[in-house]
Amino acid sequence: MTSGARPDLSAALSSPAGKSRYVRRLFATIADRYDLITVLLSYGQDRRWKRRLVDLAAVTPGVRALDLACGTGDIAFELASRGARVTGLDLTVRMLELASLKPQAKPRATAFLAGDMMALPFAAGSFDVVTTGYGIRNVPIIDHAIAEVHRVLRPGGVFLSLDFNRPHNAFVRSVYLAYLTVVGAALGHALHKDPDTYRYIPETIRRYPGAGAVVECMVTQGFSASEWFPVLGGLMAIHRARK
Repeated sequence: MTSGARPDLSAALSSPAGKSRYVRRLFATIADRYDLITVLLSYGQDRRWKRRLVDLAAVTPGVRALDLACGTGDIAFELASRGARVTGLDLTVRMLELASLKPQAKPRATAFLAGDMMALPFAAGSFDVVTTGYGIRNVPIIDHAIAEVHRVLRPGGVFLSLDFNRPHNAFVRSVYLAYLTVVGAALGHALHKDPDTYRYIPETIRRYPGAGAVVECMVTQGFSASEWFPVLGGLMAIHRARK
């Protein structure tokens, strides 16, 4: 068993099928607290990081954008505010319900759809821009999800991803994971009466290949160029790749 994780969490994340089932249950459980938890874990910086991701996308009015693992719509609405025609996709129906209830949903060209990043329900070359916030780390098989993103992008299209990073330095990594474990346990107990709820985050970071390896994966899956930008001193990362 991996240190810091309860046995059923470690077992669930040990296979793609197990991780898929766990993620579906987890996000259905936390949907109504999702906006709050992202603010608390980021010390209020989450929205700023998402705006930076959209800045890097450099969208222009009329572009077709797909926001994956869209949650309650932050990135999708930011893209729409800059003139993009946006589809937001998420596994969790409750997340999409919450997104559709936000004031930003009314005047913007944003549609929401339930679906899986591992098998996108779109034709090849459907989008100019694909984004995701905290999506790649949560998929069962990263290579497959990135291949799907590549498929639905038009030639020259751009993919951007914001996520936690796995620090290369072992000491920094251990402190970072310990912090997330302790804070996650406190928030899980306070919000859900279950301290294990948010221990999922440090456990997935332990298993995550890290920002540099994700760059390599993007190139392997056919992107012509890929790079990453450190956020919060490299504890977080934004990836940008071009087809």
